[in-house]
Amino acid sequence: MAIFEWLNAQLLKMKWLFDGVTWLLETLGMDVSTRVGASVHFFIYDTIKILILLSVMIYGISYVQSFFPPERTKRILGKLSGLGGNIIGALLGTVTPFCACSSIPIFIGFTQAGLPLAITFSFLISSPLVDVAALLLLISVFGIKIAVSYLLVGLVLAVVGGTIIGKLGMEDQIADFITRTQVQTGEEAAAQQELTRQERLAYAGEQVREIVGKVWPYILLGVGIGAAIHNWIPVEWIQSVLGSRNPFAVILATLVGAPMYADIFGTIPVAEALFAKGVGAGTIMAFMMAVTTLSLPSLVMLSKAVKPKLLATFIAVVMGGIIIIGYLFNWLTPILI
Repeated sequence: MAIFEWLNAQLLKMKWLFDGVTWLLETLGMDVSTRVGASVHFFIYDTIKILILLSVMIYGISYVQSFFPPERTKRILGKLSGLGGNIIGALLGTVTPFCACSSIPIFIGFTQAGLPLAITFSFLISSPLVDVAALLLLISVFGIKIAVSYLLVGLVLAVVGGTIIGKLGMEDQIADFITRTQVQTGEEAAAQQELTRQERLAYAGEQVREIVGKVWPYILLGVGIGAAIHNWIPVEWIQSVLGSRNPFAVILATLVGAPMYADIFGTIPVAEALFAKGVGAGTIMAFMMAVTTLSLPSLVMLSKAVKPKLLATFIAVVMGGIIIIGYLFNWLTPILI
């Protein structure tokens, strides 16, 4: 477990980068414990982390893809379609501890490789929303019933949300720079299968340059928005709005949480404070889900990968599911506590 935790922290969460940025800013005389310092740290750390993740994922997927032309890949991966495929996509998201912005590069890679929309969106919803690594922390704060319930409803939302989006047939709403690599002639496919190792590496590098070149302004904008609001929304204000006597608390929790930007670990302290103040379990779930899945920075980045109609559908499906879950669990709170 110790080795797993170390690998998780250093490779996936990039703690080395977090500590390095902290050291750099403190060396330059900036106090990272202040709001301004924390926001600057957030911007630098998340920008570099996302760019690294984007480059590594696209490079790796593109290299493997060079052995499997897009049409062939689509036929192979297309066998995962249906409810079983959605469940696999959602479960895959539970073992990738990424925030929403970090999940988008993987979403792009999966979509580019030819995975059905239903599976890729099940992954995109599940990855930031449900984290098995956070389960023990959730249990320690809220108890096993609420923690396990959060995990299960998160998976259900990912599967149902992906299924709905898949059924709508919106494949034409994927950005052109992604779909362009999914179409090849027979001659191009045959030529790609005969590439040398050096040519495959060059192909992967070209894919990285092309995709990063397309999305980096949106990464900077998205993380910039997150940094601007990071640590600037006081918990006290949230608590005053989301009181348990407010019949619109779940809706407000969803709307308040959406502009914020944090992973599941970042939302737990806020959720714990809300829980201590008597906020309903469903309202807390709605807040946590909105923060991790519908953050404004991640939506800005996603808008580069999908067209407006699909983006609006994603927001509507996820937000509607979050609100339903919130009211359901507020009703079930006496049973869960």
